[in-house]
Parts: sequence; structure tokens; C-alpha cells
Amino acid sequence: MDKSIQKALLTINISLAILWIYQGIVPKIIFKAAEERNFWEFLEIDQSSMMLFITLSGVVEIIYGCLFLVFRQSKPLHYLNIFGLAGLAVTVAIIYPQYFTAGFNPFAMNVAMATLSAVGIQLINIQHSQNVTT
Repeated sequence: MDKSIQKALLTINISLAILWIYQGIVPKIIFKAAEERNFWEFLEIDQSSMMLFITLSGVVEIIYGCLFLVFRQSKPLHYLNIFGLAGLAVTVAIIYPQYFTAGFNPFAMNVAMATLSAVGIQLINIQHSQNVTT
């Protein structure tokens, strides 16, 4: 097994874990960011339920981030990341199209995270093909 591929894949997984865990903790659990509240208001969720849903979505993102540390060779996890981020981008584009005009916006973050997963899948495939031939 190629150590350089393992290190690159580990870097990708740690990066994705940090990004997902951060997104779960900071804007959702600690600050209950206005953008998070606006999303749930758009769905016509009442105030008390909204705070619970924001917290729960933060917990889910933290757990999801941790999965990248546990299942470091998981192509399905990376595919879910790619398609989930695409779905989130479409949702944000529909609800808040103005966010895509900001300097730092969901499109940039989602493309970067999806690209990390795409490279992760390629590295897993390379590792697998090396293991089959040896």
C-alpha cells in the first residue's frame, strides 16, 4: 500500500471532518446564525422548534464529520458528500440566491468540499487497484 496515497487520503478526510464539525458547532450550536434561522423560517417552522432543529442539524453535521475519521476508505461516504453538497447548493440557490454573489459563499465551500471527496474517491480507487495487483 502506497504511504503517500494513504497520507493524502488522510489529509482529505481530516480536512472534511474539520469543515463538517466546524459547520455543525459554530453557526448552528454556538451562535444559531441568522442564516440558519432564516432557512427554518422559510420552511415555516415555529421559533421553539426552529432552535431545536438548528441544534439537531449541527449535531448531525458533527457526527457526519466524525464519520470521515472513522471510515477513511469509504467511497459511499464521499459520494454522499458530493451529492449532499450539490443538493445543499441547489437548496440555497432556490431559497437565498443572493448568497451566491458574496465573496465567500456556499458555492465556493461546497465545490471545494465536493472536490476533496472526488479526489478521495480517486485515491481509494488507486489504492484498491494497487492492492489487487500485489
